[in-house]
Amino acid sequence: MKTQPEKSKKIYYAIGEVAAMFQVNTSLIRFWENEFSVLRPRKNKKGNRLFTERDIRYLHMIYHLVKKKGYTLNGAKEVLKNDFDELEEKVVLLSTLKKTRDFLTNLDRTLAEKQQSQ
Repeated sequence: MKTQPEKSKKIYYAIGEVAAMFQVNTSLIRFWENEFSVLRPRKNKKGNRLFTERDIRYLHMIYHLVKKKGYTLNGAKEVLKNDFDELEEKVVLLSTLKKTRDFLTNLDRTLAEKQQSQ
């Protein structure tokens, strides 16, 4: 799952951008929108979906439950309904750890390149 860089925060994300973040098809994002009432992207005049940061957070949780943990859709809905705060905390922690790992990996690569050029 790819995340959006911090410095380029946007207010709205197109469905293609959202699908790319999670490395899934846009059809899966539309399917989850129909299945999970917490997903409520706005639509512009053309009918294009516009996802907010709130929608992205919910998608992170849904993705984590369904794709990583193997929950059924009904199981994921139950967890979102009953254990939302705990799940959100875990997803935020996982995201933070991934960003930290990516930062350290890039730092290691940069240091190795500098060492080779000396």
